[in-house]
Amino acid sequence: MRQAGLIAGAAVVALIAAGGITYAVAEEGGSTTSVPAADSADAGFARDMAVHHQQAVEMSYIVRDRTKDTDVRRLAYDIAQTQANQRGMLLGWLDLWGLPKVSADAPMTWMGMGDMASGKDGSLMPGMATNTEMKKLGTLSGKQAEVFYLQLMTDHHKGGIHMAEGCVAKCSVDVEKRLAQGMVNAQQSEIQVMGDMLKERGAKARS
Repeated sequence: MRQAGLIAGAAVVALIAAGGITYAVAEEGGSTTSVPAADSADAGFARDMAVHHQQAVEMSYIVRDRTKDTDVRRLAYDIAQTQANQRGMLLGWLDLWGLPKVSADAPMTWMGMGDMASGKDGSLMPGMATNTEMKKLGTLSGKQAEVFYLQLMTDHHKGGIHMAEGCVAKCSVDVEKRLAQGMVNAQQSEIQVMGDMLKERGAKARS
């Protein structure tokens, strides 16, 4: 399963390489175009995806402590690093735009789907694990932890792809749209990798 590390690892390298120009591009754009409004798709996506990503980072670090499997640990580390970097970019743009990192609006409102996720038990957006599921992951070990993590992360990626596609369609800041498209591409590839890893363990995605 070295493929998993190569796919996610390449994403990290690309993000680090892009990171040096991300803030400059966003700042330059802010000097020549209007700053996105607080209720814009650009701001909404940045806020919501930062929250979505944070859970993926937490989930990935949990499973690293629950298994000794090299492939799962490598995938989890790569996902955590990639999404932590992306989260930093999203929050950085909100800072540059002078916009709040939280909103009174329900998550997904910028997509016209503010009622899509109930928020019950901590699942604030589609694909997010519930608080109960996160606690369960922390009690499992070995193969059980691996399978549950891969299932949770597959759901998480599907929800993230849906949101990123929404930004590609609705956001107006080009650099943010490009980041969103990159998320779609990378997470679709990781879903395929995780499907193979689940199959190797005699399991499959939940949906």
